[in-house]
Amino acid sequence: MNNTIFYHLVDSIVNTYLIESCGQIPQTSPSIGFVVSSWSQFFAPVSFPDLLDIGLRVTKLGNSSVSYEVGLFKSGEDAPSVVGGFTHVFVEREKRKSVSIGERVRAGLKNLLVDASRRDQEPVKL
Repeated sequence: MNNTIFYHLVDSIVNTYLIESCGQIPQTSPSIGFVVSSWSQFFAPVSFPDLLDIGLRVTKLGNSSVSYEVGLFKSGEDAPSVVGGFTHVFVEREKRKSVSIGERVRAGLKNLLVDASRRDQEPVKL
């Protein structure tokens, strides 16, 4: 797996969570998330036909921004093969000005929020 495929997976994982757990529909919601930064680290190769376990967590939740972290694990393994993430800034759909994260979206994101003081001590796997 290369970084292009990984970023596609991360985008799909985050947006699926936003749609299914936060009610944030990209095509119709009054605000949309813009990716303002992204990163990835590859620790072990992953390729077809590997089965993967995927973990998603929120590492920072601000007024208008949220940072996500995703871990990909070969099925049954404790150490991640790939870890990465990105930061969304929510903006008003038409004017593209930053806006506060809506209550329903914030509530869904809080379910994934990890304590920043313990982030490096907690396992990536969710």
